[in-house]
Amino acid sequence: MDKIVALCKRRGFIFPGSEIYGGLSNSWDYGSLGVELKNNIKQAWWKRFVQNRDDIVGIDAALIMNPKVWEASGHVANFQDPLVECKKCHSRFRADNIKDGICPNCGEKDSFTGEQMFNLMFKTFIGPTEESSNTAYFRPETAQAMFVDFKNVLDTSRKRLPFGIAQVGKAFRNEITPGNFIFRTREFEQMEIEYFFPTPQNDSDWNRYFELWRKEMLSWIKDDLGVGLEKVYEHEIEASELAHYSKRTIDFEYDFPFGRSELYGLAYRTDFDLRNHEKSSGQNLKYRDPDTNEEFIPHVIEPTWGVDRSVLVTLIDAYSEKDGKVILKLKPKLAPYKAAVFPLLANKPELIKVARKIYLDLKQDFMIAWDDRGNIGKRYASQDEIGTPFCITVDFQSLEDKMVTVRDRDSAKQERIKISELREYLGDKIK
Repeated sequence: MDKIVALCKRRGFIFPGSEIYGGLSNSWDYGSLGVELKNNIKQAWWKRFVQNRDDIVGIDAALIMNPKVWEASGHVANFQDPLVECKKCHSRFRADNIKDGICPNCGEKDSFTGEQMFNLMFKTFIGPTEESSNTAYFRPETAQAMFVDFKNVLDTSRKRLPFGIAQVGKAFRNEITPGNFIFRTREFEQMEIEYFFPTPQNDSDWNRYFELWRKEMLSWIKDDLGVGLEKVYEHEIEASELAHYSKRTIDFEYDFPFGRSELYGLAYRTDFDLRNHEKSSGQNLKYRDPDTNEEFIPHVIEPTWGVDRSVLVTLIDAYSEKDGKVILKLKPKLAPYKAAVFPLLANKPELIKVARKIYLDLKQDFMIAWDDRGNIGKRYASQDEIGTPFCITVDFQSLEDKMVTVRDRDSAKQERIKISELREYLGDKIK
């Protein structure tokens, strides 16, 4: 884990937030390479689950909603964790994270205060005065907007059940014990779908949709992130530990360097949210079947992907070392740069002219790096370290035969490719 954190800082993937002022606990900023990796993951997710499907549409909702939303959803009353404080060092922890009564900070045993429930929502105020009547919350999840906007989406998209609403966006939780780099932070990003379907007549009805999304989530991990499933486990949440809205939840866990922990979640939320929002708002949130004219409140399966955890698990799984050098074996479509262009020598104008033209041409379609520092070996190593899948070298022979040398990151194999065919070559390899 230390190697991943060091690589991210050294090469511009992820920086500590507010670093020049001493930082802010568990606040992280994505640098120039990190934001490309993060955006590529989000774009791949949107393409797979929205663009390529006819049964899912997207929205982008506000971060601050009417506080009545969180009362109706149960978050004001139920979205809380048990908090304890060490009497010796005064550090605070989630009670369920304490093992054998030992303080994780100072090592003192059995020195904790009694449990107090701590609401995880960030509170703010709307308007010029900080009065209770002006209280609002930063959303702790993206899901509620999809329920609140359900009728608007239904009326404008004219979708028929089953169909889903997707959203990618920020959420905020005042976690008691955040940590492990970007694994658990107070500000994070989610990719989430609420998949609506008719009222189930029996368990097999909703289990069918649950199973479909379980397979979709595993396929995303393997095929889109390129992460091996041998380190992925499905953890069935016990009934006593289920969230207040859930009838069944599975956590997809991963063997992180700091231990096995949650990567994604899949929940059957029944009709809890729509029913509560209908009751609280007084608005009709039922679905009218166009064939039978029957009205009912749909049920929901909710697959949830954490963007930041997707970035983290992708980096961990792609990280490798060979002969003391780091190679980040990212899937080409996720890599920050798809290729790097080199002139063989940086002091030869004729090579630079050709290389710059290739670089500028390819940049119209791909994120391309320019690198003319040091010898070719060092340039290869530098690009390997940030996950660039292909390196394109313009040499003196290129001036004669209009071809370049393309080197593959993972195999180190080199081949000559016509300059005129580079765009098609890269496009095919990235796909």
